[in-house]
Amino acid sequence: MDAIKRYMLFVKPYWKWIILTIIVGIIKFGIPLAMPLLLKYIIDDVLLAKLSMEEKINSLTTVIIGVFILFTVVRAPIEYWRQYLAQWVSNRVLYDIRDKTYHHIQKLSLSYFHNHKAGEIISRVINDVEQTKSFVETGLMNVWLDTITILIALAFMFTMDWKLTLVSICMFPFYGFAVKFFYSRLRSLTRQRSQALANLQAHLHERVQGIPVIKGFALEEYEQEKFNDKNQSFLNKAVEHTSWNAKTHSVVNTVTDIAPLLVIAFAGYLVLQGNLTLGAMVAFYSYLDRLYSPLRRLVNSSTTLTQALASMDRLFEFIDTKYEIEDQPNAKSLKDVQGFIEFQNVYFRYKDTDDEVLKGINLRVNPGETVALVGVSGGGKSSLISLLPRFYDVTNGKILIDGQDIRDVTQKSLRSRIGLVLQDNILFSDSVRMNILMGNPDATDEEMIAAAQAANAHDFIMDLPNGYDTEIGERGVKLSGGQKQRIAIARVFLKDPEILILDEATSALDLESEHLIQQSLERLAANRTTFIVAHRLSTITHADKIILIENGQIKEEGTHEQLMLRQGDYYRLFTVQNLEPIS
Repeated sequence: MDAIKRYMLFVKPYWKWIILTIIVGIIKFGIPLAMPLLLKYIIDDVLLAKLSMEEKINSLTTVIIGVFILFTVVRAPIEYWRQYLAQWVSNRVLYDIRDKTYHHIQKLSLSYFHNHKAGEIISRVINDVEQTKSFVETGLMNVWLDTITILIALAFMFTMDWKLTLVSICMFPFYGFAVKFFYSRLRSLTRQRSQALANLQAHLHERVQGIPVIKGFALEEYEQEKFNDKNQSFLNKAVEHTSWNAKTHSVVNTVTDIAPLLVIAFAGYLVLQGNLTLGAMVAFYSYLDRLYSPLRRLVNSSTTLTQALASMDRLFEFIDTKYEIEDQPNAKSLKDVQGFIEFQNVYFRYKDTDDEVLKGINLRVNPGETVALVGVSGGGKSSLISLLPRFYDVTNGKILIDGQDIRDVTQKSLRSRIGLVLQDNILFSDSVRMNILMGNPDATDEEMIAAAQAANAHDFIMDLPNGYDTEIGERGVKLSGGQKQRIAIARVFLKDPEILILDEATSALDLESEHLIQQSLERLAANRTTFIVAHRLSTITHADKIILIENGQIKEEGTHEQLMLRQGDYYRLFTVQNLEPIS
């Protein structure tokens, strides 16, 4: 029940509203409880009473008018506020949970997202959180209202005939046993069903993103089979859950249906003996409905709450995911960055792997220098630059910026000083304006346009249908590769960081786009400490330092001219790319 205790922390700020909702609900459910007594009065004291026809009509008319006013004037607004307050409270609780969950998502390390499907994460935040809504509506409100309704109905029934009341509730123990037996397994089945749904959603999310590949390779039939497998898995879990749920309702409802038969038999016997009036028997039977309808709702509530508890388990399992990268308790803000960077005997390996990706890296970069990292794929270049903004932490050694260990400063202040331009930059399905402003959300339009001009992006943006307000689609699908890169560069211009990381920023582009982007990158790198990861060596010959990394170690270091004269591994890579070596 630890999940319930934790969930109640989100509910706690709204407990006054919950109590108010329950009070309003008691009034709502309490009014119909007067109906069986009214029915008894009409049968015994009006219809079967020794009164004149006129007196009977007058009494009946008075009662009906009074009840009509009660239901239209009093119960109607009560019904509205009961529904409104219940929904308001439950939706506020869900808002707070999703807010907390999204905050948690943003603190998770990149490795978590590499090891978990986006669709499954989305399922936790959307489906599982939504399932817990019923805990507020049902567990904290409806269960209490149904319980109070049962108690009030029992109070009325005991005042009418205590023996008949005992007959009415004699099936309660069997009901309790059935609920305990069936619902322990139902919770496990609900959890399995939720996981199968998350897997299906994750698979669908991945395939929708990769639809160009599916179409390009004519994989529609193959992917349909793959989807059918996931869909069938969910169907199997859903049917198993439904089957057990149906058994639960079948047994429990049978138990609750036996009680009215017992009451009718015993009440009929009492009427025949003259120990119970006909009106009292009709009223008593009416109270049975008021007694067992809430009881059946409690059965349904058990199912609903079981689903909610299973979703709570999955939700808090996600929230309990440990952060691999955290600020030190006394972490300081990184200020007045000059850009002097040192890698001191840095070792690094990815979590759950034994192989070192980086082995004893030692590197000094002076403020304003441009350093190019080259080497064959898998050598460790991208891993090295991922350590600088602390997307991962070093296994051993340290990285210093202006003499400060980056683990001693806050992640936010560190990353605010670093600008990244990647090979595949992420753009959001929003306007061009909003994507550029992500570099500095508080920037003015003039500053934003200046950044776009510096990135050679302003002209093509103005040719778009709505200029800077043009929606660019998911991941910028409506733009060319070169256009997306220039918007990403404009975003970094607007951020104006002291340290710059360019990871394959000009690869896979046409010559015209590469030329425009190379121009903007040179402007961007001016007077900044810059790291460039590149496979195309012709783009980094201007670098102040070129670092050749192989198997996680620095093999060669120097300027382009120095390394070419050395005629080592860099020289061989350069000539392999059919470039003329410097003589």
